[in-house]
Amino acid sequence: MSTLSAIHVANKQLGLDEDTARDLYQRVTGKRSLREMNEREQLRIVEEQRRQGFKPAEKGLQGPFAKKLQALWIAAWNLGIIRDRRDAAMLIFVKRQTGIEHTRFLLDAEDSAKAIDALKAWMTREAGVDWHQSVSMADWLRLSGAKIAVAQWQLLSVTKAVDPKGFRQFVWDTAKPLDQMTDRDWPAVMNALGDMIRKVR
Repeated sequence: MSTLSAIHVANKQLGLDEDTARDLYQRVTGKRSLREMNEREQLRIVEEQRRQGFKPAEKGLQGPFAKKLQALWIAAWNLGIIRDRRDAAMLIFVKRQTGIEHTRFLLDAEDSAKAIDALKAWMTREAGVDWHQSVSMADWLRLSGAKIAVAQWQLLSVTKAVDPKGFRQFVWDTAKPLDQMTDRDWPAVMNALGDMIRKVR
């Protein structure tokens, strides 16, 4: 991460508005604008931000929306609509949707929604995932993992790779009975179905 990027991330993490940040710059370097500073002065700003509690992000996927985006990306891979399940490929998609380079900089819910909604819309369009919720639907079907697994099963049913009526038994054999399934249980089912989808394609 560049020094300038680190300063902007630190300002967000510390909750500094523009005027407060400029006051900090003035106090540390005697300059109110980052553009007027050399690299050494900018590094002094980062040191002061760290003293105030700024913790730079670790390498890898970080940020409040990273896990959700990664889970959806892997689900899209298991649906057979993306070819590259790596985080690097997901970050390219996130940047295309939001203009933001990395999930660690994706701090605003509105920005994250652009990537999340685009990914969900793609999964609906290409694989038939039905995201709607209804009071009348079974509790297990309200979970995102169940919605994805049902769409996977439908894709496999079209290719005659599975018995259309055997979904309940498949879930039980892979994880546990449908009415006992939780968010944590669905990835095993989605991964198993994903392997099957990749074989028939």
